[in-house]
Formats: sequence, structure tokens, C-alpha cells
Amino acid sequence: MNASSCHVPLEAELNFLSQPANYPEPTRSVAAVETHMAWVFLTDDHAYKLKKPIRYGPLDARLVPMRHFYCAEEVRLNRRLAAGIYLAALPLTLEADGDLAFVGDGVTVDWLVKMRRLPQELMLDDRIARGCANTGDMERVAALLAGFHRRCRKALPRAQPFSRRIAEVIDRHEAELLSPAYQLAPAAVAPVSAAQRTTLARLAQVIDQRHGLGYVVEGHGDLRAEHVYLGQPTAIIDCIEFSRELRTLDSLDEAAFLALECERLGVPALGDAFLESYARHSGQETSGELRHFYQSVRAVTRATVAIRHLAEPRYRQSPKWRQRALDYLALAQRHLPR
Repeated sequence: MNASSCHVPLEAELNFLSQPANYPEPTRSVAAVETHMAWVFLTDDHAYKLKKPIRYGPLDARLVPMRHFYCAEEVRLNRRLAAGIYLAALPLTLEADGDLAFVGDGVTVDWLVKMRRLPQELMLDDRIARGCANTGDMERVAALLAGFHRRCRKALPRAQPFSRRIAEVIDRHEAELLSPAYQLAPAAVAPVSAAQRTTLARLAQVIDQRHGLGYVVEGHGDLRAEHVYLGQPTAIIDCIEFSRELRTLDSLDEAAFLALECERLGVPALGDAFLESYARHSGQETSGELRHFYQSVRAVTRATVAIRHLAEPRYRQSPKWRQRALDYLALAQRHLPR
């Protein structure tokens, strides 16, 4: 057999990965979790991520070689902040007898990311939900993030100012949120975007100066509370592996986003404490207008991500995602100058 002659139906891969006896280590059970872009199979001690063969924005994972590339990138990039958690990119092989296997002798038909499974009760979002998160937790995360940002690859200056890229983000998300398919009221979107453009015009020089000074880095790109592990050692997982552009951002923007998520989850004081700690560890000012501008733009970005769920039939009848988008738009307005 060769790779070009092998085609394994996706259903066969999902069925194989759902059976505890097929895994290389003993496990009593396997739980499958579906996300936008992957299936994650949870064994007793590990998580195996199978990327969907889809095209989604800048991600094109329709072919096996591209899924291999993205699995390898996910391991490489996430080891920057979670070295002991991301273990390997593993091939799924089709053996001569027609059975699938992990790292077998047959033809590689797909790839998976193997991770150490983390206890949910030690993730920041879970600790916030249970009222257990504290400023000591945020101090550890701030120290980790500030050190990471110092080591990150700095974004080189380009012909187009960095502030222009942010302007394009504002325009793009406004257009998408105002799509008739989503039926969002223009009054919930357009005034926020207009105010962001006004604020950006005032802050553009500062933003571009920060780019020149090395504050724009190839960072994590998606620093949400559910990606922060508060065990030993503290770690941050699940960075954006499929787009360097999306994970290249102002380091203050990245820190401010986690504070925004704390606010959305009902603990704004915890987000403020995190930014105060980040300021001490990074030497950056985190209390000024630029922080709030970045949080407003991030909130609109997350509103767009939320409303996109309505394009999928399985989410279309749920009110959750429309309300999530409206909640983020309200946050975006709150962080703009009055």
C-alpha cells in the first residue's frame, strides 16, 4: 500500500479512537469532545487531538500532509508555555490487515497531537466558577507570561504600520457581525466600531512606536481562562498554531485579553490584579487607554467568533451564541472612552 491509494473514512478513525483497547497505554474509558476544528479523545491520563479535515479561515487541514504540519506546529509552539504537557505528534497508520494502529508499520493515514491530560479543577476557568481563583494564581500566570513575552520572537517592522492591521481587523469584524444572516441590530455593532476607529486614530502613533520597540511578538494568540493551568508548574495551553499572523500581537493586547476574560466571567478584580502583576514583571504600563482599546477590539473579535456558531446547523437553534456575542459587544462598549 502507499499513501495515495489509502483512504480511511473519517467515521472509521473516530470509531477506532473511541475504543479504549486501541490506545498504546491502558485506559478504563475514552471520552470524545468535539470542537470547531478537532475531536479530542480523553483517556485516563492523556488527550489525543484529531484535526478535522476542513478549511476554516486561514486553516486548511483538508489533506493529510497539512494535518501533519499543523500537529507538529501545535506541539512545537505550545511547548513554549507548556513543555511537559505537549508530548508528540503521532501518526495513525493503516496496517496490512486493514486495521488502524498508533505508530504502526503501515501507511500513515492521519496525525494526532498527544498531550498529558490536565485535571479540569486546576484550570483557571473552573477555579473562577468555583470561587477558588485568587491573586496568587494570577501572580504566577503574570510571571510566566511576562517571561514568555521577553523570549518571544519579535515582529519585524513592515511597510504597512501595525496600527493599519488593527484598523483592518475593526473593519472586517464589523462587516461580518452586520451580516444579515446573523440578524444582529446595527445599533449594537456600528457605534462600537466607529468609536474604535476614533480611538485608534488617537493611539496609532503609540501602537506603531511599540511595534518598533519590540513589544509586538509572536505570542500565544488565544489567552483565555480555559487555557490556563494552575497546577505545578503553571502552564498555558492551546495557542493558535495555524496562523502566525493571528498569534502575532502586542504583548499588552495579549495580557489585557486574559483580564477581559476574567471580567466576562464575573471577576474583574482578578483581571485587574493580573494586569498589575504583569506590569511589575514586564515593566509595561497596563492601566492606560491603550489597554482598554485593546480589550474593546478583542471583545468584538470574540463576538464574531461567537456569532459564527450560528452558521453551523447544530448550533443554529441555541440562543447561547447570539447572547454571547451581545455580551462581548457590551464589554467592547464598556472599554471605550465615554
